[in-house]
Amino acid sequence: MKLRPLPMELARAQELIEKIADDYGLTFFQVVFEMVDYAQMNALAAYGGFPTRYPHYRFGMEYNQLSKSYEYGLHKIYEMVINNDPTYGYLLEGNTMLDQKLVIAHVYGHADFFKNNLYFAHTNRRMIDDMANHATRIRRYQERHGVEKVERFIDACLAIEELVDPSAVFRPARPPAELSPKDDDEIRAPGRMPAKSYMDRYINPPAYIEEQRQKLETERAESKQFPPTPERDVLGFILAYAPLENWERDVVGIIREESYYFLPQRQSKVMNEGWASYWHSKIMTTKVLTDAEVIDYADHHSGTVATQPGRLNPYKLGLELFRDIEQRWNTGRFGPEWDACESMAERGSWDKQLGLGLEKIFEVRKIHCDATFLDEFLTPEFCDEQKLFVSKQDGKTQKAVVSSREFNEVKQALLFQFTNGGRPVIELVDANHANRSELLLRHHHVGVDLRWDWAREVLQNVSLLWRRPVRLETLRDGKRVRLGHDGDNATEEALEKKASV
Repeated sequence: MKLRPLPMELARAQELIEKIADDYGLTFFQVVFEMVDYAQMNALAAYGGFPTRYPHYRFGMEYNQLSKSYEYGLHKIYEMVINNDPTYGYLLEGNTMLDQKLVIAHVYGHADFFKNNLYFAHTNRRMIDDMANHATRIRRYQERHGVEKVERFIDACLAIEELVDPSAVFRPARPPAELSPKDDDEIRAPGRMPAKSYMDRYINPPAYIEEQRQKLETERAESKQFPPTPERDVLGFILAYAPLENWERDVVGIIREESYYFLPQRQSKVMNEGWASYWHSKIMTTKVLTDAEVIDYADHHSGTVATQPGRLNPYKLGLELFRDIEQRWNTGRFGPEWDACESMAERGSWDKQLGLGLEKIFEVRKIHCDATFLDEFLTPEFCDEQKLFVSKQDGKTQKAVVSSREFNEVKQALLFQFTNGGRPVIELVDANHANRSELLLRHHHVGVDLRWDWAREVLQNVSLLWRRPVRLETLRDGKRVRLGHDGDNATEEALEKKASV
């Protein structure tokens, strides 16, 4: 993909905006912009922002969908930026000068977030080079083993690419454990006390010895549980212990490495877009816009943060919550004194003139992800001001209707959506289930049943990777069930009649 550097006018605009961002306190790696046409932008979007990815048909499908959507006027990608050192941003050829300046300012907000947010601290800052290396290795495997075989194996890996541990980067690596504890040594139970041979059967009767032996066998069987504690990183466990060929293990490692790279972006969509929108708005409206550009800017910015019926706009939610935090810490609307105030009139005019807002939002940008951001800073006043509500589908009309505007329900709905990216939490609890080297997974049910067709397909792919049957325990209509797949056939087993969610 041949990319083009910026024309002189845009290069000057970038230089100006970079200096303004630096003056405001934003810090970032070197930012490199490239100019692309709409076809190149769609290809980059299909590749997750990278000019090169490993060959797989899913990227072609995504590109085809994006291209048709663009041609029909259903979407237009104005910018794209990737977390790397240097940070790369892409500008769409043919945009107006105003749009290009807005996008450049937006990208600098992203670049600051990538560099300083704690959840990105452990990401690979040379991923653009590693993506190219991944592509080269997988092409070699396709040449050696056949395209269809390699793509089918990649399909199986992609089915569980998000079954990784979100907290893995915040704790030291654990040493690998043995997959199968040694059990070939005969267990010999100790007697009550040493005795001569002619008295041993009386002092240490056979029934007592057998009882002790069985007890020791039970204890050893329990100690064999592997992994010793539930494991969230299912993909990493398969990488370490599945009976894979060398090329297969390398492919699993590639998929897992890329999954961990993209994980912080899934964890911080609202914050990342809100932070970039906050700074493009401040930079443009205070330092960059000319009088002739104000109206067009307001029109384009409002389109970015517009909220469509029934959909949550992460740009809008993140931007407004950052602004709310800034205003609260500037006026002192936080802490025990504020919480204890019950006078609506006093709360409405509350202003301690602390001026701590900018410092606070920089702190928030550094240490939070979406779930903690919303959990800590969402307030009833903010929800009322932004007119947030919970909706449900009406059984008769099949249309979305408002079910609640109560703060706790709104907050819980948002946290559910942004905790683990709204995806089910799956843990591996036993790699030797039923003493047959089968995998046993467990779904942490939080009120929403799994889609049965998707669950079966995922289990089939896990079985392909593990080379043995796989089981998954979950709830279905309030009842505990165990789904299974041996690679050819799916099974379903009821574990008990009823269970609480």
